[in-house]
Amino acid sequence: MTQATYILGGYQTDFARAWSRQGQDLSDMVAEAVNGVLDAVQVKASEIESIHVGNAFGELQRQQAHLGSMVAQMVPELNGVAAMRHEGACASSSLGVLSAMAEIESGRYDCVLVLGVEEFKNTSGHEASRNQNAASWQGHEGIECQYMWPAAFGAVAQEYQRRYGLDRKYLNRIAELNYGHARNNPLAQTRNWQFNELSFTDDEEANPLVEPGTRRQDCGQVTDGAAAVILASEAFARSYAERNGLQLQDIARITGWGHRNSVLRLKDKFELSRESAYVFPHLRQTIEDAWGRAGIQGTQDLDGIETHDCFTTTEYVAIDHFGLTPPGQSWQAVEDGSIDRDGRCPVNMSGGLIGCGHPVGATGVRMVLDCARQVTGKAGATQIPKARRMQTLNIGGSFGTVVSFVIEQGRRG
Repeated sequence: MTQATYILGGYQTDFARAWSRQGQDLSDMVAEAVNGVLDAVQVKASEIESIHVGNAFGELQRQQAHLGSMVAQMVPELNGVAAMRHEGACASSSLGVLSAMAEIESGRYDCVLVLGVEEFKNTSGHEASRNQNAASWQGHEGIECQYMWPAAFGAVAQEYQRRYGLDRKYLNRIAELNYGHARNNPLAQTRNWQFNELSFTDDEEANPLVEPGTRRQDCGQVTDGAAAVILASEAFARSYAERNGLQLQDIARITGWGHRNSVLRLKDKFELSRESAYVFPHLRQTIEDAWGRAGIQGTQDLDGIETHDCFTTTEYVAIDHFGLTPPGQSWQAVEDGSIDRDGRCPVNMSGGLIGCGHPVGATGVRMVLDCARQVTGKAGATQIPKARRMQTLNIGGSFGTVVSFVIEQGRRG
């Protein structure tokens, strides 16, 4: 990177909120998140030089595209500011962050707003699920199922079982951990959900099968929501710090990033990795790219991770691809408590996608915001003690688009 990208702060809507039930829609989410971030960060609309919007399914869920201009429509003070929309399935707003960083690194702009937004609860759960199938290769996946994504990530579990062996009790434990972490998050969709002693077992009533390899508690939720961050150059961040009585090193910054893509079809990804130690080698490469740019060696240099867990299988994949265990042995980090709140590398203290919620287009920005809050000691009840360096992993489709950021605060220790 030619210069650092600083995260001045952000805003997240309440992911438990179903906006259409209050007569509101996607545009209202945009208004709340943008006004919310400007107010929270204390940056004037006139200081925003560029806007990036991440959204995956606006056309299908609300027949609404052209979301770059939606920002100025809802916040007139931003009329005339350059804006664009990004689509990369669940990684859509991470692509917005990458583009904003490129603008800052090139010197084109000094202060950029990145927004992620998605509306799902204006339709039935079945229709919302069907609309999300657009992130797969339509008519070519070769997976016979009722629900594509539970089936696809169930197939990932089956691939792990074939290659390495997989005990489902570890998937159940991942779900239990993430729902438990969500109880500490005042913006999490499931913070008040109730479970019983059978909820995190393979009990056919308490945790029924959805598709082969996937049970109810393995699944992330259909969620409405938006999240926004304001990114800045070092020069702007330094001026911002001075006017707010801060030191530059008190502000979170992005020190490393990785971004890679693979083919659309899941079964082709399995075939491409037959000779690899990892099921998704491009995922491992993305994580390593972020480490290299941040100048760190691996997870031993991290204080925690916010990773994609649209299904428990996705987090299981992330664990070994991050190197917390050897390839295929993710169960070890679940069993020995490595990913717990007090473990050697806590994972998803926000509750993750399963516990916090997964408004697809907003998830990448939400991860960045939660990591920024962690490293600046502003994560409240979800805070990891003395966290100073975190990493995200955001995945679009069946690992088709993969983005990772290393986020840290200037002072460690």
